[in-house]
Amino acid sequence: MKKITLAENAGFCFGVQRAVEEAIKIQKQYSKKIYTLGPLIHNNDVVKFLEENNIYAIDITDVDTLNEGDVILIRSHGVSKKVFDYLTDKGLIVINATCPFVTNIQKKVNKFSNEGYKIVILGDENHPEVIGINGWCNDSAIITKDGSFNEKLSGKVCVVSQTTEKEENWDKTINNLSINTYDDLKSFNTICAATEERQKSVYELSKKVDFMVVVGGKHSSNTTKLYEIAKKNCENTIHIENAKEISKDILKDKDIKTIGVTAGASTPDWIIKEVINIMEGF
Repeated sequence: MKKITLAENAGFCFGVQRAVEEAIKIQKQYSKKIYTLGPLIHNNDVVKFLEENNIYAIDITDVDTLNEGDVILIRSHGVSKKVFDYLTDKGLIVINATCPFVTNIQKKVNKFSNEGYKIVILGDENHPEVIGINGWCNDSAIITKDGSFNEKLSGKVCVVSQTTEKEENWDKTINNLSINTYDDLKSFNTICAATEERQKSVYELSKKVDFMVVVGGKHSSNTTKLYEIAKKNCENTIHIENAKEISKDILKDKDIKTIGVTAGASTPDWIIKEVINIMEGF
């Protein structure tokens, strides 16, 4: 039998758990169909679960189809002030389930932008969290994906990070910024502690096993980064969304004696358990 080890830190994070629980609570409170602005989390299985509970994702371009008094929930990624005001002005009941850690970044960006600082965000410019944060400084931030810059910065600069970024990218960002001289440079490492713990756990575990399984949505930023970290230490690493995607050929491979498992912040315990149960059956 293969030895299967679950990473010490894996699965639902505080912000995601809070958003899902809030959505369920609000739906029961209003006893009607409610909406989330975009998929509540980047996990197709959880999205299906929410739909079964009368909670549906809607795109910003379809908000005009909603009626006054309809309930819409802001997901953990957060949105810009402009979007928040737009939803409120339409007469919708807006429930703000933004992760408190993301809200903290939004407040910092808004404060220092108003004080004349140029905002730098480490993260994916297409990720909803980064889009939302940028909206709190009038979409004027310089966004770097890996800590590199195409222009020399000066004056007053404030740098923050997407909560799911890798520490090595943060270090690179600070090192590259430190080359220049500024009137004032304020840096806030806003990578979520839970993200950092997951990354450290998968880094250590992936050095000790023959095979790594990373469970989470294919569009999940934090899950993708866990996969990248694991892959560096363990070439035999796969990224799956659920137990159905596990190849039986892999499980039958006699050369694989130890398997490590981790999961992204959008992966609930029941999906992790299903994956482990399938593998233990071989």
